[in-house]
Amino acid sequence: MPVYICPNCRERSIDLDGTEGFSSHAPACRSCGFGFLFQLLEDYYPAPSTGFVVCDRDGRVLAVGRGVFELTGFRESDLIGRDVVAALTLSDATGIELVREWGVRRLGDRLGVTTRAGIEKGVIVDLFPAYDDDGGLLVALTEG
Repeated sequence: MPVYICPNCRERSIDLDGTEGFSSHAPACRSCGFGFLFQLLEDYYPAPSTGFVVCDRDGRVLAVGRGVFELTGFRESDLIGRDVVAALTLSDATGIELVREWGVRRLGDRLGVTTRAGIEKGVIVDLFPAYDDDGGLLVALTEG
């Protein structure tokens, strides 16, 4: 059974066919109204302070959820269209490259990010590939 998570509010849901009602549109979040849900292979329970960053197949930021600003100081407008590794100055891009190339999830990477104020902060990064035709990546950041 496909499991979906809202990149904005972290609400999880289950959907049989990945469409909204009888239409061919992707499902939207019923909790916060965010425009799309991200499909996961298995259920995932993020920490309350986890922030999600949704990227396209090239690693450019498409959307930023709640919690990212609190963790990094960057607003969505600061990150959209930029490469996620460069925008957050992640200390290691190996995990992102593995997820993009092989289509497997990667959990529990301990990396460093540089906040908007220039402070190096330790984070736990969970990475999920997109299973739709568009490809892409979901980056979950948790302070740690």
